[in-house]
Amino acid sequence: MDSERQERTAAVRVPIADQELRGDLGIPAHPRGIVLFAHGSGSSRHSRRNQYVARVLERRGLATLLIDLLTADEEAIDEQTAEYRFDIDMLAERLVAVVDWLRRQAATKSLPIGLFGASTGGGAALVAAAARPHDIAAVVSRGGRPDLAAAALPRVTSPTLLIVGGRDTDVIEVNRHARRQMRGEVVLDLVPGATHLFEEPGALEHVAELAGDWFTQHLPPTLAPLAGR
Repeated sequence: MDSERQERTAAVRVPIADQELRGDLGIPAHPRGIVLFAHGSGSSRHSRRNQYVARVLERRGLATLLIDLLTADEEAIDEQTAEYRFDIDMLAERLVAVVDWLRRQAATKSLPIGLFGASTGGGAALVAAAARPHDIAAVVSRGGRPDLAAAALPRVTSPTLLIVGGRDTDVIEVNRHARRQMRGEVVLDLVPGATHLFEEPGALEHVAELAGDWFTQHLPPTLAPLAGR
C-alpha cells in the first residue's frame, strides 16, 4: 500500500517570491480535475483528516495538492505567536499563487480546479475563489470560518458546499450568516452528531463523500488550456 502511494504522490515545492511552499501532489490515472487543500489554523499538509479526504478524492479520479501555505520559518514563528494563521488575506494570496503555479505545470494546466478549505482555511479558500472566479470551479469548506472572508463573500461565484458538524453550534450560525451574504450556488450540509473536528465514528467518511460528490458534480471532466497562462 505504501509503495502504491509513493507511485502516485510526489513532493513539490512552489516558489513564492524568494521563498517556497512545500506540498504533496497526488495524480491518479486520467484525472478529471484537481483539488487544492487549504488547511486550518495550526495544521499542515500532514493533517490526518485532510490526508484522508485527499485519498478518497483520488479514488474518485481527482488529483489533489496538499500544501503548506506557510514556509518552514513562518510555521516555526506561528507555533509560538499564532501571528500568521489568521492572516486570511496573506493565505488567500498564496492560494492564488499556487493556482497560478498549477496553470503552468504540464500535468495540471488543463485541469479544472477545486478548493477544499478546513477551519480558517475555509475563509482563505473563499477569498481566493473571489479573486480567481474563472479559475476556481468549486469550493468545499469543512468546519470552515467563512466569516473570515468578510467582504469577499458576495464576490464568490464558484459553487460552494459548506460542511459543518451538526453539534458545532457556533460554526453552524457563522456559516448560515455567510450563506446569506453569498450570491452564487451555496449549500450548507450538516453532518449529524459531528463536532468541529469530525472525530465521531463515520463523520469524516461522510465529509469525504459529500466533498467527492460536490467536486465530481461541479468540476467539468475536461478544460481547454487557458489563453495567456
